[in-house]
Amino acid sequence: MARAATPAIAALLAAGAPHEVLQYRHDPRNEAFGDEAAQALASDAGVDAEQVFKTLVIALSGGARSGPGRDLRLGVAVLPVPAKLSLKAAAAALGVPKATMAERDAAERSSGYVIGGISPFGQRRPLPTVVDESALRWDRVLCSAGKRGWDVAVHPRDLITLTNAVTADIRA
Repeated sequence: MARAATPAIAALLAAGAPHEVLQYRHDPRNEAFGDEAAQALASDAGVDAEQVFKTLVIALSGGARSGPGRDLRLGVAVLPVPAKLSLKAAAAALGVPKATMAERDAAERSSGYVIGGISPFGQRRPLPTVVDESALRWDRVLCSAGKRGWDVAVHPRDLITLTNAVTADIRA
């Protein structure tokens, strides 16, 4: 068997999850990673921009595992590219009082991916994950395959199951 191109694809293969890898031309000067993916995939693959999901690493505070003198723990929020994340809603869904955006270094270190290529699948360390409930409206959603310019199309139930995610309305 050939080696998977990314840990995300390896995770999908290991789970036997049906998926399709889609590639698009990534401009290294463009740092609007989600917008670039949504525009390219809408044009090339004929998908709606609301089907293309971004993976954001967030810092969680409060709750059972954090407190004075302890590091913030991290979580993951997965939502459509055009949507803005409600950190309050994401925190509530993950059962903590507060969430903020994680520092870039912490997100990359924890996930094993670079910003713009963070996939919800195959992360170095599994994190508490919330997927926006709008994913359930689609027969497939697209998210990063673990490399800039690569996305993977999966059934939303596979996204939720393989990331052990909860679902909630996390849009601002």
